[in-house]
Amino acid sequence: MKYFLKLNVVSILYAFMVFVPLELMINVYRISRVTNWEIDTVNILTVVTLIVEIIGGTMLLLFLTKKWLGSRKSNFWTAILWVAYFILFVYVFASLFPITYGGDVPNPVTGLLAIGVLIVYPFYIATLNFFGMMTNDDKTIKTT
Repeated sequence: MKYFLKLNVVSILYAFMVFVPLELMINVYRISRVTNWEIDTVNILTVVTLIVEIIGGTMLLLFLTKKWLGSRKSNFWTAILWVAYFILFVYVFASLFPITYGGDVPNPVTGLLAIGVLIVYPFYIATLNFFGMMTNDDKTIKTT
């Protein structure tokens, strides 16, 4: 049961890690309008947030995969489980903050970028799980 909870927590973190940059990218016009910042400033902050989250999130999730999940093949379920949590995050965010101003609607190209990211993301998760399992096998203690 503990492993199941840990697997779901890691899946939630995976979903949150892709949710934040996508929402920042989609809501550029809304952030610009609410904060009175230029769109270029919002774009730069979005890119900086994306880079920090990719580096920090990758290190955190690699650490959690090694420490919590170990070397089980069932770790690869996170490549599927994150989708349910991502949909939940998007639904809650869209319900709490609906687009009421027509100028906040994102460009169609943003949707294409989001689709591309969501297609590639399970491969990223599988790669992190693979590296987490590979480095975890080196910790075996040989007694002679």
